[in-house]
Amino acid sequence: MRCGKISRAILGAVLGVCAAGSAYAQGYPAKPIRFILPFPPGGPSDLLGRPLGQKLGEQLGVAVVVENRPGAGGNLGLESAAKAPPDGYTLVLGAPPIAISPSLYARLNYDPQKDLAPISLVAVVQNVILVHPSVPARSLKELIQVARSQPGKLNFGSGGIGTTSHLAPELLQSLNAIKMVHIPFKGVGQASIGLLSGEVDVLVMGAPAAASHVNAGKARPLAVLSSARAPALPKVPTVIEAGLEHFIVELWYGVLAPGGTPPNIVNRLNNEIHKALGSADMKEKLSAAGVEPRLSTPEQFAGFIRAETIRFAKVIKDAGIRAE
Repeated sequence: MRCGKISRAILGAVLGVCAAGSAYAQGYPAKPIRFILPFPPGGPSDLLGRPLGQKLGEQLGVAVVVENRPGAGGNLGLESAAKAPPDGYTLVLGAPPIAISPSLYARLNYDPQKDLAPISLVAVVQNVILVHPSVPARSLKELIQVARSQPGKLNFGSGGIGTTSHLAPELLQSLNAIKMVHIPFKGVGQASIGLLSGEVDVLVMGAPAAASHVNAGKARPLAVLSSARAPALPKVPTVIEAGLEHFIVELWYGVLAPGGTPPNIVNRLNNEIHKALGSADMKEKLSAAGVEPRLSTPEQFAGFIRAETIRFAKVIKDAGIRAE
């Protein structure tokens, strides 16, 4: 009897907590929501995050306050979100650093897998691999052949150590047993200037930003690092078409909350994000910026982050990369 009473007491407590969580979610949101963008103003995260925040605010009936919090390769903003109360009133726009940083940094002040709750993938920006016109390669396979025949002669630029513009060529080297020399810059913009001047032989950058260089004949595109062609560069084949299906590297974005955020709030936000990105005005804004909506369930987004973490951990280990 005593055990029965204890079991009923435990069951009652659990049901009480669930009821309280449900009631809390029904009253959510009741105050402004903080939406952290962990990168400097003016970049792709702004082009996506600010209109998304505004749209969510309109749908939810509360202010969504967008806050740029750059630093430490995006980790400052991610850490700030990870340490916020798990009540649905702090969100963060995540990107590849969530999957890259655990292997790149000797120590992080947060655990991306435990301290952040994935809500949904929201968008991708397609990357393209470019070469300076002086490089004797007109396809991705020809670039691999040139690099293999002359190890260390070609170089590749990047927007900095540990960025996707750095790790994508490292992945290409790992997959094809080739060797190029890395030249890091302070941002892809500076790296692109290096490519145009001939200081840089190879560069991976966003297809929308690369289109003007390609159209001016100042850079030669070899492949889009996606499974579909880029609207900004419709004549450029994908890495799938080039025969390198494991060389898909996109600049992706997703929304996360602090770990422990109630599942019913996570699901509510997932639905609202999907509704926002499905609206005609959001589609128009993102299309103009070269940003492609890419949606998921919370579980799919969590699985995607785990897979990316494993993939880039191998690249970083094989290349011996460490953050400066």
